[in-house]
Amino acid sequence: EAIPAPTKTHKLPDGTDYYTINPLGYVPLLELDDGTRLREGPAIVQYIADQAPARNLAPANGTLARYQMQSWLTFVGMELHGKFGPLFTPGTSDEAKAAAKTRLSGRLQWLDGELAGKQYLMGDQFTVADGYLFTVTNWAGAVGLDISGFPNLLAYRARVGARPGVIAAMKAEGLIK
Repeated sequence: EAIPAPTKTHKLPDGTDYYTINPLGYVPLLELDDGTRLREGPAIVQYIADQAPARNLAPANGTLARYQMQSWLTFVGMELHGKFGPLFTPGTSDEAKAAAKTRLSGRLQWLDGELAGKQYLMGDQFTVADGYLFTVTNWAGAVGLDISGFPNLLAYRARVGARPGVIAAMKAEGLIK
């Protein structure tokens, strides 16, 4: 069950202070039926993928392909997701925002080259790393980061964005109609 956890107010719809659930105050957080909580997107998406192995959203544990996917999840988290932070933080100076955009553009330039000739990050198979990359690169428009110069990334985003599951998720989030 999805519960909105606004990171500006940290108040859940029922009035609960989100910090009492996640002392770090950020999302995502997945609470399992037994009360166990998982933080950090890369761990959560791998857990979800492992619950439905027939969907092939992640290579099998212990395989080189799994570690390659984890490498992509780390890249997206550290080199992209983290670098968007200043662009969303109130009070960040224009100079700091420009520097963040420059760093992001450099990483996206490298990524664009890596996507050349590939359907998805891991080749022909969509994985949870693709879902994460699509989500993070979707923020570019919201913060005024121009990605029009990255043709492989744009083609990749169009492929991922056309997937029925992605369309359904974006509709559920109110990102598209």
